[in-house]
Amino acid sequence: MKSGGLRIDLNCDMGELPEAIADGTQESLMRSITSVNIACGGHAGDEHTMRTTIEQALRWKLAIGAHPGYPDRANFGRLESKLPWNEIAGSVFEQVRTLAQIAAGCGSRLVHVKPHGALYNQAVHDRGIAEAIAEGVARWSRDVILVGLAGSPMLDVFREAGFAVAAEAFADRRYEPDGTLRSRKFEDALIHDPVEAGWQALRIVERREVIACDGMGVSVDAQTLCIHGDTPGAPEIAATVARILREAGVTLGALSRP
Repeated sequence: MKSGGLRIDLNCDMGELPEAIADGTQESLMRSITSVNIACGGHAGDEHTMRTTIEQALRWKLAIGAHPGYPDRANFGRLESKLPWNEIAGSVFEQVRTLAQIAAGCGSRLVHVKPHGALYNQAVHDRGIAEAIAEGVARWSRDVILVGLAGSPMLDVFREAGFAVAAEAFADRRYEPDGTLRSRKFEDALIHDPVEAGWQALRIVERREVIACDGMGVSVDAQTLCIHGDTPGAPEIAATVARILREAGVTLGALSRP
């Protein structure tokens, strides 16, 4: 069935793994996506990886976004933190500002901001953390889109703070019945089969639904779909997702800055 008139952004977290930049894996992913979320010094990333990733993204005409995380490189920003809200806001501000300055030096600008890992997951449930993220970005600018989990209160917090928002769903992650992502502590949290990821993406776009780990359908209304760049086989997953969507008549297009 052709999905005439449907459109979705495909985003990918990048600039996190220097080896993926060096061996070409990162740029091979860019052939299939429309937006990049670039690690900006918290959980990963430095000036070199940021600039290289921005330059690659510009070659592929991709929208550029910041991907701030907890400043915890040892755990890749994936462990929950009890940082005070003001420290979260300050860290988010510094990370986004740093990437924005490098982007400006490359003749570009940021379109969106998407939190990373535990910062993202905690903001789904914790209004204070979501407010801290919004405050940190607002210290730099409100002229960007804030990305958050589809159906979650974090999007309401971002809207209340004056931001345009984009609801995000995941092609390569499994869901809990409440619409949250299945924890990575479970072996089935990631979808490794490219075709399965592609069909999940298409179901999200066409039916606004995902099948949770208990087999039940969960409503998901998203404007952007994530494919994780650090998943083994990520380029094949991204290419397959993009192909399945396009073959169904879905237009792939980047988020646009408000």
